[in-house]
This record gives sequence, C-alpha cells and structure tokens, in this order.
Amino acid sequence: MTERVGARELLRRVLDGGSWTSWDVPPAGEPEPGTPYGDDLAAARERAGTDEAVVTGEGLLRGRRVAFVVSEFRFLAGSIGSATADRIVAAVERATAEGLPLLAAPSSGGTRMQEGTAAFVQMARITAAVMAHRAAGLPYLVHLRHPTTGGVFASWGSLGHVTAAEPGALIGFLGPRVYEGLYGEPFPPDVQVAEHLAAKGLVDAVVGLDDLAEVASRALSVLCAGAVHGVGPARRVEGPPSEGPPSKGPPSGTSADDDAWDSIERSRRPDRPGVRELLRYGAADVTLLSGTGQGEAGRGLTLALARFGGAPCVLVGQDRHGQRAGHPLGPAGLRVARRGMRLAAELGLPLVTVVDTPGAVLSADAEEGGLAGEIARCLADLMTLPAPTLCLLMGEGAGGAALALLPADRVLAARHGWLAPLPPEGASVIVHRTPSRAAELAASQGVRSADLLRDGLVDAVVDERPDAADEPEEFCRRASAALERELSGLAAGTAASRQARYRPSR
Repeated sequence: MTERVGARELLRRVLDGGSWTSWDVPPAGEPEPGTPYGDDLAAARERAGTDEAVVTGEGLLRGRRVAFVVSEFRFLAGSIGSATADRIVAAVERATAEGLPLLAAPSSGGTRMQEGTAAFVQMARITAAVMAHRAAGLPYLVHLRHPTTGGVFASWGSLGHVTAAEPGALIGFLGPRVYEGLYGEPFPPDVQVAEHLAAKGLVDAVVGLDDLAEVASRALSVLCAGAVHGVGPARRVEGPPSEGPPSKGPPSGTSADDDAWDSIERSRRPDRPGVRELLRYGAADVTLLSGTGQGEAGRGLTLALARFGGAPCVLVGQDRHGQRAGHPLGPAGLRVARRGMRLAAELGLPLVTVVDTPGAVLSADAEEGGLAGEIARCLADLMTLPAPTLCLLMGEGAGGAALALLPADRVLAARHGWLAPLPPEGASVIVHRTPSRAAELAASQGVRSADLLRDGLVDAVVDERPDAADEPEEFCRRASAALERELSGLAAGTAASRQARYRPSR
C-alpha cells in the first residue's frame, strides 16, 4: 500500500529537525469569495491546511542547505494553477540565485481545470525555470509521489538529474480515470506503476519516504561537488589536457612480458571483476542511475555517481556480468552512456568511463535501433565534452563498443586489458578465413596493455598480481587508487588535444 503523506509531514521526515524555512507568500489575484472557484479554494485550504497546492522553502538535509518544492495533493489534487506556478517559479529562481540544489516532490493530477488554458501553459514557464537552474550547474532531484500524472509529470516531474519514485506510486502521463472515461475500458494494469517505470529506465530508483534523506544526501554529495570546488558548469582548458600524475609503464617483468592471447583468455574469465566490483570495493557515495530516462534500460551498461577517494565523478561502465547474462551492449546502452556524458558536462563533474566488453550485440534490432550511429555519437560527445574525462580499460576491449567509451584526457589500462578492432577470432576469419589463428593475429595487432602504452594510447597500466580474478578486491582497490590520483587536478582537454593521442607517429 502506497503511503500518502502531506507536504509538511514529508518535510518533517526528510529534513533535519527544525531546519525548515518557508519561502511562501500569499497567492495573488485570486477569485472573489462566493464564486464557485473561490469556494473550491476555500474548501481546499481547510482540507489541506495550506494556502496552495505546493509548499516551497529551504532546509538542511544531513547538514546540507537545500531548496524544496513539495506538492500538497489534498489541495485540489495538487493541481497547478497560475498562482501555484508563480510560487514554483519563484522558488526555483531563488534556489538558482542562491546556488542551492533543488529537490522537487510532486504529487499532482496536473493542470487545474478551473483555470483552463491559462493554467495549462504554465508548465512551459516552470520548465524554463528548471532548465535555467540546471544550466547554472546546480543539481535538480525529483521524487515522484503517488499519484503524479498529466502536465506535472510531463514538465518539472521529468527533468531531474536523478529521479526516484515512491513504492507503488501511480505515475503516468494519462490519468487512468480519464482513459477509462474516454475509451470505456480500464487502462492496462501495472503500466503506470513506479516499479514498472524503474524497470523500463524511466526512473532511477524506487525509494520510500524514510529512505529519501539518505538517498538524496548521497547523490548530492557527488552532484554538488562541482559547485563546491568551483568546477561547474564544466570548465575547459585550451591546449594539452592536464598532465596529472606522471605516466608510469608496467611494472618490470609483468605486462611487457605478457602474451597477448594469455591476456585475452584471462580477461574472459567469468570470475574476473568488472565495474560492479570496482564500485563495491573501490568507490564511496555510490548512486546507481537507471536507463536513459526515455524508456530504455540498457542493462549491459552501468551509470552511477560515485567518489574514488575524495574525487567525485559520473561513471559510465560496460558491465561484463550484465553483458554475459543476456544483456549485450546495444544502442540503448550507448544512449545510457550519453546520458552520463550530459550529466558530467552539465554539472561540471569529471567523467570516468570503464571499457570492458566482448563487443556490441549483433542483431537486426541493433541495426534498426541505430547502433552505428550511437557509437558515432558517443565518440563525438567524448571528443568534444567540456568536462574532464578519464578512461579505464578494465578487461575486454572488442570493436566499436569498446571504442565508443575510449577517448579521454587520460587513459588507464589493467595489465590484462586489451583493445582490438574485432574479437581476435573474428579478425582471424577476415584475414585467414579461419578463427583458429586468433592468437597469432592478436599478437601481431598490438592489442596488449604494454603495446597500447608503448604507442601512447594509454598513459599508465594498473598491475594484476598476476590476475585480477585471483585478487578481485585488491585489484579494484588498486584501480580505484589510480583513478583517484588521475582525477586529482584533471581538467578538460579540447577535441584537438584528445585527437592528438591518435595521430600516428611517422
């Protein structure tokens, strides 16, 4: 059963005790008492205990100053009229002016029917204010409550950097009562339910009210880091990217002596750690994000907010376990990756990419879904991204799917990480008409981490002792420490400086 609480009760349970300060002023331009709409408003105030359908203000969330816009559903079903919009816009603009992260907790049936079109068009005005807040590099978090439908869901309810929904909440564009009244049959069950939307990549998580403070605080600890450190919106430096720590070659007697085919076989071990273990053992303040926000989940790719040591970042990583569990990397996964790139650019956070893929899915659906175009757009975004970028080649690096997340200001490789235009078996078929010469071809193509280091395609190698699968926790902590060192002081390069890495030596 979905728990429905009023706006003030929500604030009491989420914010630090006694920290709430209201920003609300009395609504202006209201209808005369005794008119039908005036009587509706008077009854709504009596029932809800508020003077409008939203409550706005600021408070402390785990000690962090934040702004809030919270719907009060008991006030005319949380509907948005002109005065409601005035209040929301004023709160968003004040949060922007004061440099505060903004948390929205809508619960609404949408536009206020008593005001008609004049209220309907207010959604565009609210959207503009939210986008100006985001353009200032300030976080916008949304917690969708039961129910959230209509124009609210189609405007400020769907614009969060991170979006959660309360368990069992009804969330959808078309209200089910309207659908049944128009078409004479009920709307299909379970479609407009929070858990279904999370599975489809439309919301990032399902979060109960009593967990909201912890989830929001953890996300803000990363999202606010750009503003705290004077980074966001994302900064760019002209000329070469930050040198960061000195590049180091592979430890003596390790990667330089490794056989290419041996590394490839080690990288394919089912027990080799991947991006999930990297986050579990090496990162803090991890907030997993789900999907594109546009109805695609892309389960072969992990998107998260995280810290490596003291360094915050947006992480986009190919998930070796997800790819092997029936979710190969396809167009949807690459669109999830591009969501991460946009987050990093908008909030001034470094972007960390993790390459670990046996290759993109090969299917008619992938072709029709624009796989090649998404690889191209990932490359274009990474080459021009106005945020610092760091890549970790953690394992397999086969084909265009690997290339899609490779370009970065700094690139690290695990000792047994490798990069090739195709899986070696496929390349062998092209060159030798048989997959049986894959090992020979891999050795000739320069796919090993040592080869990539020699050719300037990576900047440093993270050791495996001798194999990450035999020391998963230790390896992930070693990789995490390397990421933290590289992220320290890293500034965004330009397309020209990133392109220079790939210019062949003559």
